[in-house]
Amino acid sequence: MALINISAVRKKTITTLMKTTPPGGVALFSYKRNRSVALIRQDEEIFLIKEHGYIVQEVVSRTDGLSRLLKEMIKREFPRSRKVRLVKFKDPAELENPRRKI
Repeated sequence: MALINISAVRKKTITTLMKTTPPGGVALFSYKRNRSVALIRQDEEIFLIKEHGYIVQEVVSRTDGLSRLLKEMIKREFPRSRKVRLVKFKDPAELENPRRKI
């Protein structure tokens, strides 16, 4: 779990996500871990994005629309944040594990 500057989080997330193998992915958490955006790689081209915070939704996206969609979700879920927690996982079931809230 690494704290990433908000200005570099979109580029870092996409490069890390492209290196993972399906069904792995990347999750972004706020500092207090009460809001999150999880990106799950389902296929080489298809991604499932789970947003849990101000809005709870699941969106399926292709590679070409991923950056724009991620930018919108980061602005919505982390509006005043300067740092975001980046967590890599190999199985989407790891997202269901309870996390310590600060």
